[in-house]
Amino acid sequence: MLGFFYAFCAAFFASTSDAFCKKALERFPAVLVAWARLVFASPFLLCLLFRVEGPAPDRVFWLLLLLLLPLESLALVLYMRAIQISPLSLTVPFLSLTPVFTLATSLILLGEFPDASGVAGVLCIVAGAYLLNVNLSRQGLLEPLRAVGREKGSLMMLVVAFLYSITSNLGKLAIQHASPTWMAAVYVPFLAVGFLPVCVRAGVRLSSLRAGIPVFLLIGLTQAVMAVFHFQAISMILVPYMVSVKRLSVLLSVIYGAVFFHERQMRERLLGSLVMVLGVLLMLV
Repeated sequence: MLGFFYAFCAAFFASTSDAFCKKALERFPAVLVAWARLVFASPFLLCLLFRVEGPAPDRVFWLLLLLLLPLESLALVLYMRAIQISPLSLTVPFLSLTPVFTLATSLILLGEFPDASGVAGVLCIVAGAYLLNVNLSRQGLLEPLRAVGREKGSLMMLVVAFLYSITSNLGKLAIQHASPTWMAAVYVPFLAVGFLPVCVRAGVRLSSLRAGIPVFLLIGLTQAVMAVFHFQAISMILVPYMVSVKRLSVLLSVIYGAVFFHERQMRERLLGSLVMVLGVLLMLV
């Protein structure tokens, strides 16, 4: 049960970090916010090296980090861009589709697969994604699905969900060659350095970070705490279950969207998010 509690804590801090990112994206470009998310989380996580536990990372650990770098970088850019151009309540809920993809990627990479209730959970998650745009169904039964294609942010988040289904499994493999503490301490700082060429190519300057220090610190702190809970949870429970519980963040993101960003059509989006959450719970039965 402790692993599920850690996953829930990861969900809370993930959605809170998203809300801060959404606020920062009102002033700064997506690539800068993506990099700031890594840079400002790194000092908090590097402090873990003073109390690191478990064996030192081996060669496989570092090879996996090199493999994860381009996948995480692409996912992060798409993530920031998605919540910048589309409503928070209409993009983040699509991360709940990660467990759907994880059913296949976990089986291939780790040999993990849920039972029948997990399959029922998958169906609920897909139904919840449909309900996010259910107000369009009066124009045709398939109109909510077509709306996903028109809403670029939602489409980007679908790609992010797939990428995260791969990186979650590779992350668990990396932990098996070190420890959760090692992974939490070095992974985000490693990504921060590896993401630098993307920033240079996009024309981002280091001086730009200073202008957003207050909000970037909040993003970094919440992201660092999320990372600690994420890697502890994923080392204790099956990847599909951990990712499923973490996706409870979609419900809080919908609430954040309504309260802080005055997003509309919240009744349909809240209903869709709740059905997605029901799917997550079925996966845990």
